[in-house]
Parts: sequence; structure tokens; C-alpha cells
Amino acid sequence: MIGVILMVAITVILAAVIASFVFGMGSSVKKTYTVAATASEVNCSSTQCDIVVTFQGGPDADLVSQIDITTPTGCTGVPDSSPSVRDTYTCSGAGTPGKNNDHVVVKATFTDGTEQVILDTYI
Repeated sequence: MIGVILMVAITVILAAVIASFVFGMGSSVKKTYTVAATASEVNCSSTQCDIVVTFQGGPDADLVSQIDITTPTGCTGVPDSSPSVRDTYTCSGAGTPGKNNDHVVVKATFTDGTEQVILDTYI
């Protein structure tokens, strides 16, 4: 009885694997790159803070062609050129004082045109 159940399970698994190749499901998987960034608030006054984003790099750091930073009030001064590990970007006056109330999203664009969020946090 157990042998029959195992044979049926193996047949179903093999059928699923073969079907995924036949119908092209395996080819639609996108590559995920491994890079990271961090964000912190500095120079806080009673009404605003500067947000500093640091590109930490990773195994795929050399494939990053651009970094885009989104903060609650916008971010200026982010270069269009390829970032290097430990590059920092300051978003002047982009944050408000207080714990975990500023949503920061950092998106990397890679040399193949792929875009990937590398940081999505509240600071």
C-alpha cells in the first residue's frame, strides 16, 4: 500500500517538473541580485532631519548602475553614475524627528536593466 502511494507521488512530481519545462514556466524566473543599503537620520532639528543612505555593496555591487532613493519629502543629490561600496547619499531635510516615522525605499538599477528594491525601511 505504501509502495503504491510513493509511486503515485513520484509520478505526480515528475509530471509537474516536465510540464513546467514544456510550458516555459522555468524561463520566466528573474535573477535576484545581492546588494544592500542602510539608512539613518542625522543632523535633526526640532522639525526636520537629514537622511543618509549608505550603499553597502555585496557580491553583485559591481553590476549596479544607478541608485534611486525615495523619502517622504523627496531626495536630492543622488548621482546618476555607478555607486561604489560605502558611497553615502544625503537627503537634506528629508526626514522628520521621531522614531520610525520616515519611510525610505532604495532601488538599484543593474547593468542588464533589472530594477530591485534593496532597502525598504522606516527610520
